[in-house]
Amino acid sequence: MSRVAKKPVTVPSGVQVTLEGQNVKVKGPKGELAFTMHDNVRVAQEDGELRCQAATGSQNDIALAGTTRALLANMVTGVTTGFERKLELRGVGYRAQAQGNNLSLTLGFSHPVNYPVPEGITVETPSQTEVLVKGIDKQRVGQVAADIRAYRPPEPYKGKGVRYADERVVMKEAKKK
Repeated sequence: MSRVAKKPVTVPSGVQVTLEGQNVKVKGPKGELAFTMHDNVRVAQEDGELRCQAATGSQNDIALAGTTRALLANMVTGVTTGFERKLELRGVGYRAQAQGNNLSLTLGFSHPVNYPVPEGITVETPSQTEVLVKGIDKQRVGQVAADIRAYRPPEPYKGKGVRYADERVVMKEAKKK
């Protein structure tokens, strides 16, 4: 069996988990998330814990059980504490400004880039060169951060661009004569 699926997901107090067939709903202080499991994965709720099991012993079902367990753990974490991704803008004149449901980025193009923030995600700009993406759904937070980074990924010669706060960009040496 999957080593990931063997570990149960602890459900903290204040979080309600509803199992209806293959549908799972997790409700907590920050919001509510829903997920539809694969037919070959079984989830049992007992003693404040969720346990995932593969329906059969096939390798694919075992892998699906581990994936389902990780997704359920992320849902429980999301509705209790939430997720956050921090982006940094590096470059002369590169700046960001949150305006309601839009993020206005100046990234060295001839025009400002306006990114419409999707529902359920909040974007904050503590300074002009920092962007915080917050939300309860880990996948959506990561996707929004990746979309913002894709406008101007960091280039390897000067390091200019949008990068994750913990990202390390390997710099190349300039061309020699």
